[in-house]
Amino acid sequence: MATQPSDATEGKILILATESCAYPGADSVGQAHSSYPTNTYILRVKAPVLFPEHFYLDCFRKGISGIIIMSCGEECPYEGAYTAMAKRLDKVYVMMKERDLDIRRLRLTAICTVCNRAFLNEVNKMNTVVQELGPPQTV
Repeated sequence: MATQPSDATEGKILILATESCAYPGADSVGQAHSSYPTNTYILRVKAPVLFPEHFYLDCFRKGISGIIIMSCGEECPYEGAYTAMAKRLDKVYVMMKERDLDIRRLRLTAICTVCNRAFLNEVNKMNTVVQELGPPQTV
């Protein structure tokens, strides 16, 4: 996938992309020769609901500055997974607030297999947040 140059001091953005929707969407961005910041790392996952609450806090503690969870939304092939994910993130947001972490560092969004613009928009918005906030403080 094409990436645009970025400053080495920029924070890292982790994308959890569902293999049935968002990951093919990310792949279509590359096939379209579109570019996005080089501080972006995409992890292909079955379903992001599989990650426990502490996973996100561990990521911030280990140097990730922003996380985007790109899922299939309500069209997830695993019944109830999207709703469960949204509820889990509500708990994570509370934990983040308790640790003085800006909740804008974590986003849940639905990305389809051909959502190039939506994918790029989400990455660029998170990159702006990460640049504004700087690295997370020790969590």
